[in-house]
Amino acid sequence: MAYTRKDVGKLTREERRRFVNALLTIKRRGEYDDFVRTHIRYFTADGENGLRPAHMAPSFLPWHRKFLLELERALRRVDSSVTVPYWDWTSDRTARSAPWSEDLLGGTGRRSDQQVTTGPFAYAHGNWTLKEGVTDGAFLTRDLGRSHDPIQLPTKSELEWALTDPVYDVAPWDSTVTKGFRNKLEGWGTGRGSASWLNHNRVHRWIGGVMLGAASVNDPVFWLHHAFIDLQWTRWQRRHRGARYLPATPPGPGNAQHGRILARHQKLPPWDVTPDELEDMSRIYRYA
Repeated sequence: MAYTRKDVGKLTREERRRFVNALLTIKRRGEYDDFVRTHIRYFTADGENGLRPAHMAPSFLPWHRKFLLELERALRRVDSSVTVPYWDWTSDRTARSAPWSEDLLGGTGRRSDQQVTTGPFAYAHGNWTLKEGVTDGAFLTRDLGRSHDPIQLPTKSELEWALTDPVYDVAPWDSTVTKGFRNKLEGWGTGRGSASWLNHNRVHRWIGGVMLGAASVNDPVFWLHHAFIDLQWTRWQRRHRGARYLPATPPGPGNAQHGRILARHQKLPPWDVTPDELEDMSRIYRYA
């Protein structure tokens, strides 16, 4: 039977407690840091060589769908009642709303060094020491809203702009495309600065701290954010019946994207699964 992923703002106190406990348990066991390492390994940008499985490519959505499923399975091995909640950042738009409560993710970082000092993932509690992709310290950092140069979370209309596009993705299948649902949602825009960060990308910028780099998984809000992104793929599929993951076939030799992106029936590393196999998740989970 399919289980349900809920809006984080509608979790009960007990559901929040169980979710946090499961995260802390897999962190203590060393499993959580494996997820951080995986994301770092497969975060490949346009300007780098080799395959781009996780970002700036059509596989952004199925890769993170599988990544979420793996994390969720790890949590459910600890507590079978736990699912990954989603954070609707078009509704919960301030640093005081869900999910930034004391009993869930804690709040923003302190002004001096952006260290998160509230909630169960605060460094002082000794349960959430960063070990992978660390440059400035072993503690979780955030700068909600970007205090030095404030930005706003994406709006419902900005998300709707992505959802209305009937085509999944278009050539050249990278961060430069201006059409297609995938990049409008992933959020690589034109220009510089805040104007170029759309939807998914702007949320990472709004949170700041460790969420700004490839080691963004160090912040547990990563999963709530990507659960909401995954929900948008589901909503897009329902709106555009019959629309499929693109490209259907790999770019041929001589194409600049040959060997750099994944087509519908190619396996997503590091797993033995294809985008085609991840398009319908209704047998595993649903969204409330």
